[in-house]
Amino acid sequence: MERRRTIRLTVNGTRYEREVEVRKTLADFLRYDLGLKGTHVGCEHGVCGACTVMLGDASVRSCILYAVQADGQEVLTVEGLSSPEGPLHPLQQAFHEHHGLQCGFCTPGFLMSALELLAEKQNPGEEEIREALSGNLCRCTGYEGIVEAVRAADRVWNRS
Repeated sequence: MERRRTIRLTVNGTRYEREVEVRKTLADFLRYDLGLKGTHVGCEHGVCGACTVMLGDASVRSCILYAVQADGQEVLTVEGLSSPEGPLHPLQQAFHEHHGLQCGFCTPGFLMSALELLAEKQNPGEEEIREALSGNLCRCTGYEGIVEAVRAADRVWNRS
């Protein structure tokens, strides 16, 4: 049985080639092999959504996906939303301005789930926002600020 495999993928616009254990999760690969600590691991069962990243055009729970399953694909993590020197992504700015975060542990997952929603649909209703974020849990803020932040980002994000 194969224990290690070489994978090639693009993460936040940078191509990587690494040999990984076939059972290493994408979350662990991002955090420990690439040093991208913005993707958090909470429940490790795909329930809390803290580990959400974009795989292609879809949000996925990176704690329940093997890194080898991302071979040949593009991954976007919270670090890829904006450059360290540049302005925040409209979603990040809106979360800041509308109190969409408190401790911040769950925030990367919320941002990536909201990104998927707003990339697919402009002007979503409150129910659509809540449905899109229903796979992400926050134990600090409640959800009012988060929903308002997604609405605010939708209003200002120039998607072209």
